[in-house]
Amino acid sequence: LVNQLPEANLILLRHLFGVLHHIEQNSGVNQMNAFNLALCIAPNMLWLPSPTGPEEESRSTKKVALLVQFLIENSGEIFGSDIASLF
Repeated sequence: LVNQLPEANLILLRHLFGVLHHIEQNSGVNQMNAFNLALCIAPNMLWLPSPTGPEEESRSTKKVALLVQFLIENSGEIFGSDIASLF
């Protein structure tokens, strides 16, 4: 799916997840592992298109957080092993 994105979107995601991966690699110092980063960033990345109840929003946020955590933890495989060299 990532390869089907427009090039501009792919570049943006590579850089975003490159930064998040770099932060996660220093979690021993900053306490920001992939799970914590995902909880912080997920609500700002994807959301339901129409207002729903708090329970549905909570379920949706958890699903997005799991996706973001997966993308952070596997960013090298998803976006290329040279992701760290972007910086």
